[in-house]
Amino acid sequence: MYLGEMSVEQYMQQARTLIEALPYIKKFNHAIVVIKYGGSAMTNDTLKRSVIKDITLMKLVGMKPVVVHGGGHMISRMLQRLGKESVFVDGLRVTDDETMEIAEMVLSGHINKGIVQEFQQQGIKAVGISGKDGGTILATRKSINGRDIGWVGEISEINPDLLLSLIEDDFIPVVAPIAADEHHNTYNINADFVASGVAAALRAEKLVYLTDVDGVLHDITDSSSRISRIHIDDIPGYRNQDVITGGMIPKIENCAQSIRAGVRSVHILDGRVEHSLLLEVFTNSGIGTMIHQ
Repeated sequence: MYLGEMSVEQYMQQARTLIEALPYIKKFNHAIVVIKYGGSAMTNDTLKRSVIKDITLMKLVGMKPVVVHGGGHMISRMLQRLGKESVFVDGLRVTDDETMEIAEMVLSGHINKGIVQEFQQQGIKAVGISGKDGGTILATRKSINGRDIGWVGEISEINPDLLLSLIEDDFIPVVAPIAADEHHNTYNINADFVASGVAAALRAEKLVYLTDVDGVLHDITDSSSRISRIHIDDIPGYRNQDVITGGMIPKIENCAQSIRAGVRSVHILDGRVEHSLLLEVFTNSGIGTMIHQ
């Protein structure tokens, strides 16, 4: 029997993979999944195609993806081209009037519409919005230890009506982390917080962060020490053991906050691994760290 270039065992392995995915396809049919898209997965063309195809497959098997994207690297690149220095305080970009104008142009324009186009090339309907559209996200001005850092916002309120309407009409919403306050001032908001807030407002089944780390590791020098599952009650213990440190602290606290607000589980994945989304959602072992209640 001719089976092409693959052996019988390779075909069988493909079949076993599909069978393993079946209960997850059933379980998450019609489930809302919020994906925070950022890091290397946005800058590497191969990884970008992998992420778009993963989300496309999730949509085609009945899930309801919502994408929230970042793009700080592209803002920095544009500022550099214009001869403007990027200044950060505690990881947040100091944002004056000119920087805010550029950030909105890059995030709500170039990046957002580019992602929409990628989905439409896959035959999937997508709509790009920012938090300003439909009054989806109401922002307030954020300060760091009393220091004003410009048009950097934090979420005051989320109205999910527009997102729910788009989901109901079979679109994938693609959300840029730009919002306005009650006086119509425009703010740039950290995309991690926007993804968390959107997932909570939608009561999502899952919130997935695509990052440039393997997940939470017992030993940060050993990728094989990844912790597959963390109950939110165990987070303080991991912090005391210095397992959760540095930049992972606010991310994990954000995960826990999302779960307490009604999200069923939060996943931290290495977006540098091709098809990491599918491997996490549709296999028994997964490849990231899942935070759960």
